Amino acid sequence: QVSLVETGGGSVQAGESLRLSCTMVARSSQTMCMAWLRQASGKEREGVASFDKDGVTAYAASVKGRFRIFQDNTKTLLYSEMSGLEPEDPATYYCAVGVWACRPLVVGGPPGFGMDYWGSGTLVNVSA
Repeated sequence: QVSLVETGGGSVQAGESLRLSCTMVARSSQTMCMAWLRQASGKEREGVASFDKDGVTAYAASVKGRFRIFQDNTKTLLYSEMSGLEPEDPATYYCAVGVWACRPLVVGGPPGFGMDYWGSGTLVNVSA
């Protein structure tokens, strides 16, 4: 059973940076995709960034150029380096793993963004 643990959330001021980490415990024998998604209060969950099995990354337009997603060499740690945080970024950030597909940024895509395993989330607050 795969479990994901996110750390690194916190409260910062606009313009500051945070690094989120996700540890994948009991690594899936097949991992097509690791990704970060977020859900702000009163809003729907949305994809933020993805990292597929070939190392190809993708970003939501709202974070492109400010966030960077990367893995460690063991492929069990996923990071989101978030710089220039804006008042629109506060949310609970979730780490997720997709076993069969990597399309978490697709709006209106498959249920659960096609992701198979989810962490419990870490909260990011940004004050203006």
